[in-house]
Amino acid sequence: MQKTSSKRFSAIALIMAVAAGGASAQETPAPKVAVAAAYTDELVSEVTFIAKGAAIDKVDIRARVSGFVEEIYLQEGEFVAEGTKLYQIEPEVYEATLAARKADLAQAEANLKLSEVELARKTELFERDVGTEADRDVALADNEVAKAQVAIAQAAIDQAQLDVDYTLVHAPFDGRVGRSSVSVGELVGPTSEPLINLVRTRPIQVAFSMTEKQLVDIIEHKDDAVGAHDAADHIPNVIAILPNGDELDEIGRVVFADNVINPTTGTITLRAEFANERGLIIDGSFMNIRLESQQPEKVLLIPQAAVQRDQRGDFVLVVGQQRTVEQRYVELGRQVDVAVVVENGLREGEAVIVKGLQRVRPGVEVDAVLDGSPTEEN
Repeated sequence: MQKTSSKRFSAIALIMAVAAGGASAQETPAPKVAVAAAYTDELVSEVTFIAKGAAIDKVDIRARVSGFVEEIYLQEGEFVAEGTKLYQIEPEVYEATLAARKADLAQAEANLKLSEVELARKTELFERDVGTEADRDVALADNEVAKAQVAIAQAAIDQAQLDVDYTLVHAPFDGRVGRSSVSVGELVGPTSEPLINLVRTRPIQVAFSMTEKQLVDIIEHKDDAVGAHDAADHIPNVIAILPNGDELDEIGRVVFADNVINPTTGTITLRAEFANERGLIIDGSFMNIRLESQQPEKVLLIPQAAVQRDQRGDFVLVVGQQRTVEQRYVELGRQVDVAVVVENGLREGEAVIVKGLQRVRPGVEVDAVLDGSPTEEN
């Protein structure tokens, strides 16, 4: 923390001056206490949350056609690239079907050519008043039917080709495969259990929740924020603390903030994304994350020794300008070395008692000296 300026002691000096002027008028000396002034300093704001690894993409890979597994190309647990061959399902039946559909297309195309010749002939005869209009119309309808038969045959080929392609199972994206649930020779199909699961590991996200108050505090500190849906664009830097206590050597960024507050917990779910180049964050793993503000913020601090607590909460004893002790309840933030952040309840320069607390109570007059002064009596 920075060294405090002379402004930090201005309130203390005033209290001591009043005390010196009134000492002779008292028969019983006022109890002596040591005080310190509430002061401002610039700190990087931070808060820690429990988080859970959440893969961006994860999928159970299933067979899309029925057949026996002919070959398995993968090694369980390995990293695979998008498009990597994983399984080969017997393709012979589907290749035979594809060949038959191609033959059907050839037949349909031949019929189409024949219908076109017949249509041309019947049209010419009709125009020469040799043929009838009815014959021309029949030939025209036969030609349209032939065109439809070609389209049907082509669609059947496309479907048969898809079935052939589906016999070779590929990885849909980069990621790490799990344990294979099938062996070579096993019958699989669309209704059987998944062949294997695939999880994208790079990049990866971690999910965490913050309270409604914390979210509002973040938004209020950003002038360009217009609502909770913009929170993901304004969250500070994200530091991942791994399960072994080490900090991940990457800075994460928040990429998602939910659009509703959970009415049961009063929290909102967010997701931060990390490159995860070393694969240290695993889907489903628990860890801590720390949010750090990108710029230092001014905060009010007092010594931790000044803080007391009762059933109502945290409080301090403040010495006013008339040397009178006042009990003041405060809202505290995080601890910084031997000081603590005061979020509400005090103003800069106000004097709080740090020593001699057991000798005073609210409403009594005291003889205040600066904490650490050579004249201080413990």
